[in-house]
Amino acid sequence: MEKTAKIFVAGGTGLVGSAIIRNLTKKGYKNIVSNYHNRKPTENLEIKWVKLDLTNQKNVKEFFDKEKIDYVFLAAAKVGGIYANNIYRADFIYQNLQIQNNVIHESYRHNVKKLLFLGSTCIYPKFAKQPIKEEELLTGELEYTNEPYAIAKIAGLKLCESYNIQYGTNFLCVMPTNLYGYNDNFDLETSHVLPALLRKIHLGKLLEKDNFVGIKKDLLNFPITSLKEKNINIESLSENELLSILKNYGIYKKNGKVYVEIWGSGSPKREFLWTDDLADACIYLMENYSYLDILKIIYGEDRINTNNLLDLVKRGFEIKNTHINIGTGEDISIKDLAYLIKNILNFKGEFYFNTSKPDGTPRKVTDIARLKKLGWEPKTSLEEGIRKLYEWYISRQKNL
Repeated sequence: MEKTAKIFVAGGTGLVGSAIIRNLTKKGYKNIVSNYHNRKPTENLEIKWVKLDLTNQKNVKEFFDKEKIDYVFLAAAKVGGIYANNIYRADFIYQNLQIQNNVIHESYRHNVKKLLFLGSTCIYPKFAKQPIKEEELLTGELEYTNEPYAIAKIAGLKLCESYNIQYGTNFLCVMPTNLYGYNDNFDLETSHVLPALLRKIHLGKLLEKDNFVGIKKDLLNFPITSLKEKNINIESLSENELLSILKNYGIYKKNGKVYVEIWGSGSPKREFLWTDDLADACIYLMENYSYLDILKIIYGEDRINTNNLLDLVKRGFEIKNTHINIGTGEDISIKDLAYLIKNILNFKGEFYFNTSKPDGTPRKVTDIARLKKLGWEPKTSLEEGIRKLYEWYISRQKNL
């Protein structure tokens, strides 16, 4: 990518998009544009921000008509944890399909030089062989709780693959593992497991000290959806009312000991990747590889002997599973993750594993051999990443 090229980071206010913007600006890219939906962000103001709802086809078309984009990072998505995915199923499949269809099609229509689509490793079957290779896609049934989101992401991957074959576009697809990092979602009703655990343990730590001012500060700085919808005045809440809210999210004190509830048995194993590492991998791929380069590495140069992929398909050659896993290749049980966070935060309480709640996929760790072959490996350990995230989280706790 040229340093002066116009780069569109779709979803720049989110966990992944903000990490990509940080990385791009560090590398000297000057012409970055990103979108926000409701409130204009206060960070990264040196880039161009555009108010744009990516689910609106007409608005996305007008944006591309006006901006003349060269490169696209499609990091925008409706995301959430196991509860949100399972309950808001229609929202997750509809909104993600709309975003992907609009951005990918307009990128094709406006001849962008290259696009990178970010999916998720939840696209793989619930009982996929471990570690999961890219070839495991569509070899079995999906995990029910996140099936709508996974289907949307599979559709986005196949959309890119199909446009590359039929129209000769240069669209890359990456499938990141579970992510965590700055600007993460800490809403206990919609967040993923790591930020949710970090926040619950932090609140448990505050409860250990009966620090109700700190608890109020936390609830104000990181609003929870249902409390916001009910227009609850956090500052006016009594200690008993705060205790009731905490108990509703599985944080309570009994006989002088603080307990934090964790959904499921704690036995499922997950892989976690620091978002700044993901951003670095995405930009590395965009700077160094085209779609044809990746096909040649996967299939061999002797088999990809033409730039006309449609001609290859007409001759019976199957181009599929050309996406790239991005992860660490290492996993940890939810139970061990909880105890790791507990030690980092110096929480003295206990955990209660609620086995009436779903566990989700038993194990999910990616095979990153393809990514390593392309010359990139992760840099941030899980412990280092959690320490960085907690420092960031505490720094956002503004005074009442």
